[in-house]
Amino acid sequence: MAAICNVCGLPDELCICQEIAKEQQRAFISTDKRRYGKIVTKVEGLDDAAIDINKLAKLLKNKCAAGGTIKGRVIELQGDHKKKAANVLRGNGYKVEVR
Repeated sequence: MAAICNVCGLPDELCICQEIAKEQQRAFISTDKRRYGKIVTKVEGLDDAAIDINKLAKLLKNKCAAGGTIKGRVIELQGDHKKKAANVLRGNGYKVEVR
């Protein structure tokens, strides 16, 4: 028997919680200057627990061809990747605001 989602009540294969969470969240993309003049792109504002932050970070790192990390609910990418990250997030159904 298939596992049932606690939030939406559908089987896990048909769960729409992540899609609903994408529509309700707004991602804020900004850059920050670190030690020795290095630039870091930060993706913030994805606070809903239904969003798999690890999967999203992996997707962003692959599409931007950059290294990165997750600190709390903030994704940090090495380098200035505002435009690429915004396009990837918009393509996956997120609302994006570039700062």
